Amino acid sequence: MKARFVSILTVVWLTCSGFAAAEMKIGFVDTERILRESAPAVRAAKRLEKEFDLRRQDLQKVSAQGKALQQTLDKSQLPEADRKAKERELVRLNQDFLRMQRELNEDLNTRRNEELAGLQERVNNAIQQIANGEKYDLVLQEAAFRTPKIDITDKVLKLLSDK
Repeated sequence: MKARFVSILTVVWLTCSGFAAAEMKIGFVDTERILRESAPAVRAAKRLEKEFDLRRQDLQKVSAQGKALQQTLDKSQLPEADRKAKERELVRLNQDFLRMQRELNEDLNTRRNEELAGLQERVNNAIQQIANGEKYDLVLQEAAFRTPKIDITDKVLKLLSDK
């Protein structure tokens, strides 16, 4: 919302300022591309994958146990007492699976947000460094339309990979 407001103000300002707009240096950064392709983003994704891999494997084990138990219940003719015990075990496994899955998703989202916040700070610093070094008057991260000639995403990606 804030970015759109800034974009609208910029367009109005550029329209009203006429001659001054021709002298302005404007850049655009594709934030989604930065989050997909930048070296720090790739490293963060690998860190998260490694950090949560063991928990995903545990979740898969519980799922496999539940499927195996369900198959046992479907295929075999168990005495009623054994059947009830297996059904209770299946309910418990299902509850464990859902709890583990919910906790994994919550923890993963929290960590992803932490990584994203750190990455966003690095991206903003890189943008500011380029803007100051190359004397940009305005650098946008969101736009309804932009021409490739103002796109400085590659410069930001290079700066992030150099660090």
